[in-house]
Amino acid sequence: MPFRYAICNETFGDMPVEDALRLTKDAGYTGWEVAPFMLSDNISTYSKSDRRTYRDLMAEAEMQCVGLHWLLAKTEGYHLTTRDAITRASTTAYLCDLAELCADLGGKVMVLGSPQQRNRTEGQTIDEAMENAAEVLHGVIPALHSHGVRIALEPLGPGEGDFLNTADEGVQLARMLDDDHIGLHLDVKAMSSESKPIETVIREHADSMIHFHANDPNLLGPGMGEVPFEPIMKALTDVKYDGWVSVEVFDYSPGVETLVRDSIANLKSSIA
Repeated sequence: MPFRYAICNETFGDMPVEDALRLTKDAGYTGWEVAPFMLSDNISTYSKSDRRTYRDLMAEAEMQCVGLHWLLAKTEGYHLTTRDAITRASTTAYLCDLAELCADLGGKVMVLGSPQQRNRTEGQTIDEAMENAAEVLHGVIPALHSHGVRIALEPLGPGEGDFLNTADEGVQLARMLDDDHIGLHLDVKAMSSESKPIETVIREHADSMIHFHANDPNLLGPGMGEVPFEPIMKALTDVKYDGWVSVEVFDYSPGVETLVRDSIANLKSSIA
């Protein structure tokens, strides 16, 4: 089964959405992953009409909405692990709202990274942070079922935070929730900080993985740094991964068109 390639919408900055979608389609992608802050500073004011319009733009470009990522980035008053019960309840409610947004756009997965809104606070132990995160996410499960959306827990390296630093920890949290609407997200940049080779992490966690980000520790796209993608794509092939391979970059200095076209070309060329 051939891979399905997507790219994250913040890559395009303030480029008109129609132009960004056209470039993405022309480069060979079929999926569009959405950071909520690219839609509105306040999702509660992003109306049903706004959502239909955005969904229509994707459809006209023959692009499929993968879902959402950067769920809590550029927000205030939300936190996954805090001891403050009111903040945890607000975070649950907001994630439920995002599940509705995701479904309204035609997406199926929400990548939960956002390290600044989940890092341990107030001298917490990892166990306490895990329990608090599980409480927040448990309250979101009914909305996930209702809207047909899954949450993909994203481990991030210690350079970005102190919670969910490994794929093993991501699986631990998912197992605490024990629901098929919550799984694991793997990201090449993040896996580069693990003690095991990236392809080993993929193979060990294939049963839990529901989404995948392709990038490099140098913050550029796949194949634009030192990480070889041939073993990564072989591992994804061997475990019969059938989800999206979504390009997420953080350094836009090469220019949008170079990032868009070179990333997918490098992914395709790395497949034997």
